[in-house]
Amino acid sequence: MFDKLLIANRGEVAVRIVRAARELGVRSVVVYSEADSETLAVRLADETVCIGPAPSAQSYLNFAAIIGAASSRGAQAIHPGYGFLAENAAFARAVKDNDMIWVGPPPEAIELMGDKSTARATMSRIGVPTVPGSDGEVSDAREAARFAEEVGYPILIKASAGGGGKGMREVHAAADLESAFVAAQSEAQAAFGNGAVYLEKLVANPRHVEIQVLADTHGNALHLCERDCSIQRRHQKLLEEAPSPALDAALRQRMGEAALAAVREVSYEGAGTVEFLLDADGRFYFMEMNTRVQVEHPVTEQVTQTDIIKEQLRIAAGEPISFLARAPLEPVGHSIEFRINAEDPDAAFMPCPGTITRLMLPGGPGVRVDTHVYEGYRVPPTYDSLIAKLIVWGADRDEAIARGRRALDELVVEGIKTTASFHRALLDVDAFKQGDVQTDFIERHVLG
Repeated sequence: MFDKLLIANRGEVAVRIVRAARELGVRSVVVYSEADSETLAVRLADETVCIGPAPSAQSYLNFAAIIGAASSRGAQAIHPGYGFLAENAAFARAVKDNDMIWVGPPPEAIELMGDKSTARATMSRIGVPTVPGSDGEVSDAREAARFAEEVGYPILIKASAGGGGKGMREVHAAADLESAFVAAQSEAQAAFGNGAVYLEKLVANPRHVEIQVLADTHGNALHLCERDCSIQRRHQKLLEEAPSPALDAALRQRMGEAALAAVREVSYEGAGTVEFLLDADGRFYFMEMNTRVQVEHPVTEQVTQTDIIKEQLRIAAGEPISFLARAPLEPVGHSIEFRINAEDPDAAFMPCPGTITRLMLPGGPGVRVDTHVYEGYRVPPTYDSLIAKLIVWGADRDEAIARGRRALDELVVEGIKTTASFHRALLDVDAFKQGDVQTDFIERHVLG
């Protein structure tokens, strides 16, 4: 294991990595922007380096500043977390070119699976079901119209680079196609520096189910069961749970095997997530692969009793996956993650930066909180609004829901608005309690 790790990220994921590294005896170097000088990760790190002003382009996306900080502090490895540079193959190569360890998959795998249209073609070639889609990227609205005429409406326009719902538009009628196409291209360019898009036939009312995978440098690969991420608003996940209420052991095995086929095809190493759409008849279709750790990884950790961040560090150091003897893993109990964002759910989820004047975090059996904030912390307007992840575990789904309700009741955040009240109301919706969730759940049952 290396001795010192630089964490090229911010927020709760930076705190999460600091803690995992410390438990492995690895010293941490946290880089931060001028807007993040008081974040918890900065307070907990062994060493810190300010890498620039608040704008991400001048700090968390600045290759030279990050690699320079790692070199000056003698860090042997860099962990990118999620977002920012986590799926940037050029940055991964720059880390390796500077004789440091990249805590992530090979740059070639990032390129193959990070570009959504290439990933779809790869999965189709190896026999994994994919949603009918365009043959690569689509350059203009006229080409998009020809595709829509062939497969029929509705269709989905998706950014080739990136994810998180950016550069994505549903189109239900020909009259809306051109404006949606231009909007998707513009949003993709702004978010990822790449305006390329491709098209898919829109699967009606699917679940969003993803498979967590790990692969080491010794040829070992396994999946850590699934997560259900169907509770979304505008393609942004709000709540995740594991296991999915829709899967039985046989379907879990089929989806897990499909995910591992992708891992083997691209010689993947490290942690990753293969995402699928699951229809009402139990048919699943490859959607994309995230070549990094996911925001929602804690629910998988809770039901498999693993530590995915530690495994990332072990794999990067050349060690085998530590729990191979337990494979294949089966989920134990049920876990739910609530994303607590600094947003006002009563005002169309408008971002709500400001100072947290009072904070009381829940605890007790089966409750975990991953956060970078504290009482007196000022939430900046510059970055993603996620301030905490409230994760609960129960012996079954009913207990997890009850525990989530109790934990949300205990949570106190004053000074800013948060999505906690939204989650509390969500748990009382009958369809959610019955596990009857699809990606349009929020529109149908909460906002509608």
